[in-house]
Amino acid sequence: MKTFHCDRCQALLFFESTQCLNCEHLLAYAPSLARVVALERAEGEGEHWHRAGAGTDTQTYKLCANYVGEHVCNWALPGDDPNTLCDSCRLTRVIPNLAVAGHRTAWAKLESAKRRLLYTLQALRCPVRSKAEDPSGLAYEFLASDNSQPKILTGHDNGLITVNIAEADDATRERERARLHEPYRTLLGHFRHEIGHYYWQRLIDGQPRIEAFRQTFGDERTDYGAALKHHYESGPPSNWEERYISTYAASHPWEDWAESWAHYMHMVDMLETAGDCGLRLEPQRSDEPTLRGSNSHTSSTAFDELISKWFPLTFVLNNLNRSMGMADGYPFVLTDPVIAKLRFIHDTVARQPRTD
Repeated sequence: MKTFHCDRCQALLFFESTQCLNCEHLLAYAPSLARVVALERAEGEGEHWHRAGAGTDTQTYKLCANYVGEHVCNWALPGDDPNTLCDSCRLTRVIPNLAVAGHRTAWAKLESAKRRLLYTLQALRCPVRSKAEDPSGLAYEFLASDNSQPKILTGHDNGLITVNIAEADDATRERERARLHEPYRTLLGHFRHEIGHYYWQRLIDGQPRIEAFRQTFGDERTDYGAALKHHYESGPPSNWEERYISTYAASHPWEDWAESWAHYMHMVDMLETAGDCGLRLEPQRSDEPTLRGSNSHTSSTAFDELISKWFPLTFVLNNLNRSMGMADGYPFVLTDPVIAKLRFIHDTVARQPRTD
């Protein structure tokens, strides 16, 4: 994630910001610019806005309907866009029942995680289209379980991603994490994992890299249902840490890909954040981790450079967490086979067909 500043006063902003705390200008993220912009109402343009201090820039913007009416979004659309919802909100076709207490808060958290996901996908130039535009595109359904129906499972099915809104509740998610003996479980992690299944279909299934995928991850034609049943009944193999990023990755090649894809997105986002914040490690001893020039890492950046900067970053992250008495922020070990899988994903993203 990049570091953003107010167009009007240059105050520091965040991706989720809606108002500058310094000059009080309204803020919105403009996907077409990949930046958070300060807005002023355009005279005689109704509900249209223009960028504050933009000089000769005549582009107008309008706020997403979920920003204006529901306060669960902070994105803007070009003023001449016929849509009322932003690119992210248009992907959601089912929202929680807002008459139920807590559902609006859950919906806001889900949409926030989705927007962060889309930011990284845009940086990686991965194609994102809604099912309304393209039957092979994406759609999200945010559902709640109740006693009258089977438990809602978070998952992917041919571009449809279902998320149990209970995952937006920190206490519930932490109980599930502990029950499943997972070192890491976050809402953003769910979004990154499930989108991995979608891109497996788009970039691997039936494509030239399918055989290379099987050599790296295994044969996905192995019975998926039986593999998951065995995983939940017997657990992962005893030596799973040698070849997989997580225990769930060991259940089936599809899950190995999705877990590795999510991890790759974690890496790209964190390295960009560190680079844009100007983070550097300059230890007093030459044999300690060093980090310099950690700039944006997208598909055009060499994987070896990415991985060489990843280890110092996680070293300092874990040490900072331990200084606060907290668990490691990065509770993973990257073995050579896992790194080979991450490299495969990096190369797949770099080789994907471009539509621009």
